[in-house]
Amino acid sequence: MEKIKTLADLKKKSQDMKSRIELREKSNAENLIQVKVAMATCGIASGAKETMEYFMDELDKRNIDAVVTQTGCMGYCYAEPTVEVTLPGKEPIVFGYVNTQKANEIIEKYIRNGELVEGIIPVNYQTIDNK
Repeated sequence: MEKIKTLADLKKKSQDMKSRIELREKSNAENLIQVKVAMATCGIASGAKETMEYFMDELDKRNIDAVVTQTGCMGYCYAEPTVEVTLPGKEPIVFGYVNTQKANEIIEKYIRNGELVEGIIPVNYQTIDNK
């Protein structure tokens, strides 16, 4: 995360944050890449804050339209930090043990090219259809 040294830096950071919030509020999130970082206590202790900041900074630097949000516990405490990535029109995929190096691989291979990478946590349940 870049350091704020001047009033101009602070104003720029404020404007960037306002732009991100507007994008999140005004856009149809289903048409954007969604990245959810688990930020429960176990995730934070394992480095989820750094992982989330990395995703936010790098997706912005690489001009990839995405919404990065934090979520609570995903139930995979053994694999923290965990990150759920949803590409438009695809089912969400949860990755475990996501540090900045793994986040870079997810951005370059999965988000940009749709190529699966190591670290996917398999779905171990199905929802009940009440129809």
